[in-house]
Amino acid sequence: MSGTTGASGNLLGEDAVISCPHGGRATTATPSNGPVLLNGVPVLTGAHTHVVAGCPHTVDGVPSPCVAVRFTAQDTGITVDGAPVLLDTSAAQCLSAASVVQGPPFVQATQREVTVP
Repeated sequence: MSGTTGASGNLLGEDAVISCPHGGRATTATPSNGPVLLNGVPVLTGAHTHVVAGCPHTVDGVPSPCVAVRFTAQDTGITVDGAPVLLDTSAAQCLSAASVVQGPPFVQATQREVTVP
């Protein structure tokens, strides 16, 4: 982990609770064994992708579920393996299969101990 920051927010780990605005649950599609851990869980970075399951969203009665979350990592200056870390305040949007923006996700993270082995 390198860099300094003036940004505020909590680091996100792979176990962060991320959901779409309609109740679907997002998970990390690209898990890692990263060198920086939050209570034993790798830190999420802008290099990770996230998929959504269980979104019930419809448009005019036609299913249009969220299938992905796209984060825009803040320029905090903090990186892990060259990728910027994600914070619970990082900008993000949920997307349908047609890449239509369907709203921001809900992100729950707690402050935890950071470990760099």
